[in-house]
Amino acid sequence: MKKERSKKYRAIQTLRIISQSLFFILFFWLLVQTHFPGKDYIGNVEIFFHFNPLIALTTLIAARAVFASFVFAAFTIILTFVFGRFACGWVCPLGSIHQFFSFIFKKSRLLKPKKIKNKLPTLKYYILICILAGAVFSLNLVGIMDPFSLLYRSFAVAVFPVLNHTFSNIIGLLYQAEFYSVADPIAQFSTTLDINPVFAQAFFIGSLFLAVVLLNVYRERFWCRYLCPLGALLGLFSRWNILKLTIDPKKCIECNLCTIHCETQANPFPNDEWKSSECIYCFTCSAICPTNAIQFPIRPGPEKIEKIDLSRRKLILTSLVSVVAAPFFRLSPKSARASEKLIRPPGALPEKQFLEKCVKCGECMKVCPTNAIQPVLTEAGPEGLWTPMLVPEIGYCEYYCSLCTQVCPTGALRELTVPEKTQVKIGTSWINKNRCIPWKFGDPCIVCEEHCPVSPKAIKLIKIEVKTPEGEIKTPLAPVIDTELCIGCGICENKCPVVDKPAIYVTSVGESRSDKNQLKLDLISGSGGIY
Repeated sequence: MKKERSKKYRAIQTLRIISQSLFFILFFWLLVQTHFPGKDYIGNVEIFFHFNPLIALTTLIAARAVFASFVFAAFTIILTFVFGRFACGWVCPLGSIHQFFSFIFKKSRLLKPKKIKNKLPTLKYYILICILAGAVFSLNLVGIMDPFSLLYRSFAVAVFPVLNHTFSNIIGLLYQAEFYSVADPIAQFSTTLDINPVFAQAFFIGSLFLAVVLLNVYRERFWCRYLCPLGALLGLFSRWNILKLTIDPKKCIECNLCTIHCETQANPFPNDEWKSSECIYCFTCSAICPTNAIQFPIRPGPEKIEKIDLSRRKLILTSLVSVVAAPFFRLSPKSARASEKLIRPPGALPEKQFLEKCVKCGECMKVCPTNAIQPVLTEAGPEGLWTPMLVPEIGYCEYYCSLCTQVCPTGALRELTVPEKTQVKIGTSWINKNRCIPWKFGDPCIVCEEHCPVSPKAIKLIKIEVKTPEGEIKTPLAPVIDTELCIGCGICENKCPVVDKPAIYVTSVGESRSDKNQLKLDLISGSGGIY
């Protein structure tokens, strides 16, 4: 039988690939631009997040506040109402990655498309319910599963550092081989990327991202089919779109190619089982149909379509589990007293409000010029997983920098000007006299005082007497901390010459954002939580 595949839909598929490529390039370019630009202020490199209705909705519910920038999310919802889940198939950069690797796996025969009949696509709707139910109780866990947060965090914390180390190794080999003409441009390009190379959880976060990608070996676009809560939300809005799949029964030969090769298990054949809420309008079905039987005419009127098959019992059970589980995320000692290591970036809201808004995207970690901002593991309890904190042993808070406050997409870090930021106290420095070189050995060292950026300096030098084991009396200048002037930037800890564990260190006590996490415990008001 002669094949009559549609040239129109094959051309549309090409346009879709171009669209996916352009949006992925835009995502990559914005991520690359999320670094110190050589001036005090950076552009809207976080703009992708503001078109995300899932983050907008969960932030609204969890924080009980409207963030003005999320007005763009309404644009995404309106277009989804009209054209269906086109954003998943034409725009989403994570969807493009899954599409690319699914194609690679199919070409290598690791993935063999086949007709599937299961209810796994409903799993993402239960995940969405869990996220929204948690948000009702101010538990904002959307950043763990949101595709934009997942992608940004994975690239910033794992993929880019891997690229950085790869470039370093290649450059080293080329210089050893004396291929200077090749090595110099690569070195310059690597420097231009300005990648932060060290993250405490890079292996863990990178492994999770790799696992998500490798799931495409099992099913094409596995994440989009079964796990993506943003796709589930857009699926709910897409049921009233104007593009309806139709199959001409006179042309259809019931070969099932459309269903076998459907990227998201929307089940094009038979026509009455097609799920518009699962369709991402990739037009694969119409492009591969050997008889050109599948069309997508515009039909603005209502039409009976297959509904999302959600069990009422499972819906109720999922909601109840979410309600019961929410308090367990807060059963942590960190809710009684602040962790000394939990130093939030400048501009951070009080802890409770901060956790309600932070979506764990990694933008602040990527933009930090000193690599100081790292993902939290246990320091903030389960609720605070992958939220940002300052780790002075890795980097320090640059005194004249407020970039992290400018790129936060949800306002969890309040935007600050540079003069405002220099007045923010994020913690306090302390000296361990048993490790400090002047205090312990009587030898001169003024490194911490030299680097202290505030004026007047928060680190003072006083003359002391130290008796050595040999009985000799030394009178070096030794550092002391003025806790009223110290802002907790951590440069003193970062630059301390004591190698293994710095003799001067920073804790979160005294931070400006909290009236509870201060030096002395308020015994009168009781222990109702430090935030």
